[in-house]
Amino acid sequence: MTDVPAPNVYDAESIPESARAEIDRLLHSGDLFRYTAPQDAPVALLEREFAALMGSKYALAVSSCSAALFLSLKALGLPRGARVLIPAFTFAAVPSAVVHADCHPVLVEVGRNYRVNLDDFAAKLTDDVGAVLISHMRGHTSDMDAIMALADARGVPVIEDAAHSLGTLWSGRKIGTIGKVGCFSFQSYKLVNAGEGGILITDDPDLIAQAVIMSGAYEHNWKKHDILAEAFDRWQNRLPLYNLRMQNLSAAVIRPQLPEVARRVNDGRGNHDYVADQLNASPWLNVPPPLAQEMRAPDSIQFNLDGMSDADVAAFAEVAQANGVKVQVFGMSTNNARAFWNWQFIEGDLPELPDTRAMLMRACDVRLPARLTRSDLDFIAQALVGAAEQVMGVQRAYGT
Repeated sequence: MTDVPAPNVYDAESIPESARAEIDRLLHSGDLFRYTAPQDAPVALLEREFAALMGSKYALAVSSCSAALFLSLKALGLPRGARVLIPAFTFAAVPSAVVHADCHPVLVEVGRNYRVNLDDFAAKLTDDVGAVLISHMRGHTSDMDAIMALADARGVPVIEDAAHSLGTLWSGRKIGTIGKVGCFSFQSYKLVNAGEGGILITDDPDLIAQAVIMSGAYEHNWKKHDILAEAFDRWQNRLPLYNLRMQNLSAAVIRPQLPEVARRVNDGRGNHDYVADQLNASPWLNVPPPLAQEMRAPDSIQFNLDGMSDADVAAFAEVAQANGVKVQVFGMSTNNARAFWNWQFIEGDLPELPDTRAMLMRACDVRLPARLTRSDLDFIAQALVGAAEQVMGVQRAYGT
């Protein structure tokens, strides 16, 4: 590699200047609680704007995407111990949300393309399954046509974990609007950055009413939400409060970024595809293509290592880091929260899931934020391809 410094792939884009005046106003007023103002608090405005952006009737901003998933599960009214299908490739917060909701996660096999194995999904979608929680992990969309058809045939509601998928389209529909509820993240490594934060969207007034109350809309604070009063009347004083609200400063940071989503999606897709073309030219690196119905919105890149032993994989990660690019190999990173065998908080014996395990042992993850320049992308691609060639040998690579 050259002496050019490695690009910083961890910092997000700067918060738009337009946020500063609103943040200063809030700091001067001390008005940080979303329910202090009689109407049009920053959090309420964010909910209205995000719902409009997604084409949904209702939105509820909360403290994290994990909180949104938890509230969605609780608002479905599932019985204690209900089984919830989730992909075996996801972040530990997803099975954690299921456990917090007093339900039991059922892990479904995931293939080399990072998507749900539909045969395993169909086999595990039994009569005792109360809900399906589909993670579009790292922005990779499983076959939502097939998943919705199978779930709808059994009357099982689907929650979409779209933490990594804001801006992704499936057959022209926005991911997060296909299931009964969609949940998004505003954590710093996501497309829209508030440090922490999340939001759920739905068209179901009864579900959103329950989620609003449980999020912490005590007494009559629910009246400050744009939701039919009849739905709240059914649930007032009948639900516990978990106090998972978003505060106004977070909303002030998020709102000016919403108009940037389309540009960031376009830039992120271009960055991803540019690097993917270079990685796929190597016989050792493979970036799975999108499904035909999928228009992705990536801010990272995942690729598989082909023809490498465990020792080769470890050497590849070491050389890539020496070249200036940190690579996470999901299954070979100690205590990785995306490796299902580390979710030992799930009651009972974890399933073996050989397909998912094999994928995780060779699947790599590198951040590619939308703000990167073409020279940054070339640096990353060359570092990865060069690491593979150094470990496997140029002669071996090209059969000479």
